[in-house]
Amino acid sequence: MRLKLAAALLATTFVTAPVLAQSETDKDARITELEARLEAQDARIRQLEERLLTAAERRPLAEASAVPQNGTSAVPAASEVSQTARVATAAPTAPAQSSALSISGDLRLRYEHNGSDNDAPDDGRGVLRARLRAAYQVNDWLELGGQLVTGSQDDPNTTDVTLGNFDDDLEVSLDQAYAHITRGGLDIWGGKIPQVFRRSDLVWDGDVNPQGIAARYRVPLSSGVSLGAAGIYFPIDRSITGPDSTMTGGQIELAADGSMWSGALAAAYYDYRLGSIATADAGDFRGNLLGPDGRYLSDFDLIDVIAEVSVRPWGARWPIALTADYVKNLGAATAADSGYSLALALGRSSEAGDWRFGYGYSRAEADAVLAAFSHDNINLATNYQLHSLTADYVYRKDLILNATLYLYRPDDPLYAGAEDPDDWLSRLRLNALFTF
Repeated sequence: MRLKLAAALLATTFVTAPVLAQSETDKDARITELEARLEAQDARIRQLEERLLTAAERRPLAEASAVPQNGTSAVPAASEVSQTARVATAAPTAPAQSSALSISGDLRLRYEHNGSDNDAPDDGRGVLRARLRAAYQVNDWLELGGQLVTGSQDDPNTTDVTLGNFDDDLEVSLDQAYAHITRGGLDIWGGKIPQVFRRSDLVWDGDVNPQGIAARYRVPLSSGVSLGAAGIYFPIDRSITGPDSTMTGGQIELAADGSMWSGALAAAYYDYRLGSIATADAGDFRGNLLGPDGRYLSDFDLIDVIAEVSVRPWGARWPIALTADYVKNLGAATAADSGYSLALALGRSSEAGDWRFGYGYSRAEADAVLAAFSHDNINLATNYQLHSLTADYVYRKDLILNATLYLYRPDDPLYAGAEDPDDWLSRLRLNALFTF
């Protein structure tokens, strides 16, 4: 019996030993395979971490390429169509083929209706605007940029195109081409450049991109508080036979940003020396007073003061913003030398589902501002009283829907010209703004 049992055990050992050996071999192979997979995953993770680190290091360079702007977000705010004070910049850019190159743009489709009591029959039109921007970060201190836009190249304060003219092709021009140097808190631009000043439509239209050389410097004073200064030399019109037309300007700004509020106070001085007006056209004079020689009656030495405060009592989605702008022309030849604007806004327009509502009132006397670079939201660039109502809805991060209503009339009947000084005019704009 014992011999039979031993024989059975010996036989079982001979039968199962190869199977167990094969099982151990398969187990070792699987372990080896799993270790190889883990090593491959670790290598992939290290590669992704290196890419993220590289992108994080380069991102501040791309952000520094824009002119500092208060409240800038990835989606343009209602300031596309309303009179909100801000530092104007090219629109935010999105990554393109490489991290050093950024390309962005937008397309705005608009229906506009103009009405009046007595001046003219009501009129409606379709309007299109397209912009394409590119910037290349050459190194850690130099950026080269440019922007292509629709609209007449002879009109610096609009890029709109009225749809019509028997389907003629659109005119496209280069309205920015610049070099941008960043060294610490100092930014320098040269060429045809983005706007560098905190501004409102009262003095600077949002489409005006000056030319020449400009610089901006900002230094932190304490936590959330900074002091900034900007300056520009702006050649306007060159003359071979006489003095050129130029503007030299500067702005000082104090800004503060807290957990529940932010604010800024800026004061600017713009000294225009209009020696040559050879290339000026009717759009550059509109509203400003002319002398018997057909030239500007006044000189333009503008003091512009902007105050802005924003509070967030209901969180980041529903801020309340109040902006005031006052301008006085020290070189005016008449008493019609000042203007002001007030704008109140509720809400934001930076995330999908956001709403933003605004009301504004502005008044500008005939020679308070230089009409060539003031806003073109209405037919009157100077000598006007204006009420505006705006509503923005962010349908998606890349699509904003807007409605804006302007009610306006001439301010002083003495300078109303052919306009009826008692006639309130209206302009309704319905906009769809697509961005990328």
